[in-house]
Amino acid sequence: MRAPVDFREYQEGDLGGVLASCDQEGWSSYVDDRDRARKVFTSPGVVSVVAIASGDVIGFAYFQTDRAIQAHLSLLVVGRSFRRAGVARGIVSYVFPLLGATRVDLITDTAEDFYRSLYHKEESGFRLYPPGIATRDA
Repeated sequence: MRAPVDFREYQEGDLGGVLASCDQEGWSSYVDDRDRARKVFTSPGVVSVVAIASGDVIGFAYFQTDRAIQAHLSLLVVGRSFRRAGVARGIVSYVFPLLGATRVDLITDTAEDFYRSLYHKEESGFRLYPPGIATRDA
């Protein structure tokens, strides 16, 4: 039987667990610089939340929001052994009231089926980069 999952806003002590999840996914842009990751997850206009089970971070997401209309899901990750257990759906449900926004946009190349299972409107999108920047890493 799985431990119950709790959702709450990100706290400083969660950084190690969050970065471990990012490392498991190969997201080096977060793992390579702890101070930069900390700044990203706590910047003004950012709402970061964690899913906790048995005292451990098992899921994480951060959003950018104007707290009025628009929010953007920048990152959502759930530990592999907790996937398909409602954790990601729980994170999205938990965070919506914290965002103060009426919609959330996102880009994914790995979780289309999950996002299609949520109430949504699907549209085309782009991720822009400055010239000369590699586009493989999240």
